[in-house]
Amino acid sequence: MLASKRILLIIGGGIAAYKSLDLIRRLQERGASVTPVLTRAAEEFVTPLSVSALSGQKVARDLFDLTDEAEMGHIQLSRSADLVVVAPATADLMGKMAAGLANDLASTLLMATDTPVLIAPAMNVRMWDHVATQRNRAQLAKDGIMFVGPNDGDMACGEFGPGRMAEPLEIVAAIESALSKGPLKGKRILVTSGPTHEPIDPVRYIANRSSGAQGTAIARALAALGAEVVFVTGPADTPPPDGVEIMRVETAQQMSDAVDAALPVDAGVFVAAVADWRMAAASDRKLKKTKDGLPVLEFAENPDILARVSQMKNGRPALVVGFAAETNDVVENATAKRLRKQCDWIVANDVSPETGIMGGSDNSIVLISEDGADIWPRLEKGKVADRLAARIAAALIG
Repeated sequence: MLASKRILLIIGGGIAAYKSLDLIRRLQERGASVTPVLTRAAEEFVTPLSVSALSGQKVARDLFDLTDEAEMGHIQLSRSADLVVVAPATADLMGKMAAGLANDLASTLLMATDTPVLIAPAMNVRMWDHVATQRNRAQLAKDGIMFVGPNDGDMACGEFGPGRMAEPLEIVAAIESALSKGPLKGKRILVTSGPTHEPIDPVRYIANRSSGAQGTAIARALAALGAEVVFVTGPADTPPPDGVEIMRVETAQQMSDAVDAALPVDAGVFVAAVADWRMAAASDRKLKKTKDGLPVLEFAENPDILARVSQMKNGRPALVVGFAAETNDVVENATAKRLRKQCDWIVANDVSPETGIMGGSDNSIVLISEDGADIWPRLEKGKVADRLAARIAAALIG
């Protein structure tokens, strides 16, 4: 898929820059050519010599190299590639991109390009969670910048959490998806997946048995058709797919906030099994048995993400797909849910314990739309995902 593709790789200044060396090798194994650009900060982590030796290309470093300006120019350099990849994309680089700054070679290339851009963020967890970084991330997504990662993991600074750069093979998968010629090329699709965990106290929570397998399969199938996929996942058992932007959450409110940050999108596929209720006030200490009897748990309603997005006055996705896990009267309940939520489709299934669907490898669904109920045979979840992704593609491209 990457044979003869030209990748302009901008390497930012972070400890994750060492992964860029493996990324270059992985891309070349697949037939791509890589033109590297190093920021000044990146040279503190990887040397121009090692990058040049691996890529077989001269490393671009200085905006004011007059020889290069005469031979090619930074404008041409930014437009001669099939894809611009920034890995690692530091908080500084993301901030420059979001603000439209261009004071060095890397930021100038990013301002001057008319080529699609994919970034792999990498930074300290607190930097990633900072309101400024999240504001920049949202702005870049609206500007059409594609993301891969960041992942949760151990940091070089000793902390743990989101901010770890995606692994080279994950970035390769995202590059392949970005360069795909599939029918969903140019479409941005949001997929929610997995359960939510609503805390009762520091050690207990309300949840359900969702494994995240169906949501992961759907995200993977949409990416395979060329879509840019934003994958918002609760604490699922199934690992997220490669080649998509991953947003990890715990609670329903966090998932609602992540959905807002991902908008606008062309389609929203709400697979997640979001808890309907949360504690009105979660305890900050572990609840204990006492002589006074059992504790009284007071519940509050969680945000209805599907209904809110379906009923948006401005910026509503062209296609909104909800899911309904039922244990009885599947078609009747799902049909009523579609009308109540005002979404376009409802994918309904029977999750009674005897079906083995919740947490299993197969699914048996009914697709509810304004045309009625379309009953599908029982299929492996990957096959369900492929079939649903094809229907979504047909709906979005007419």
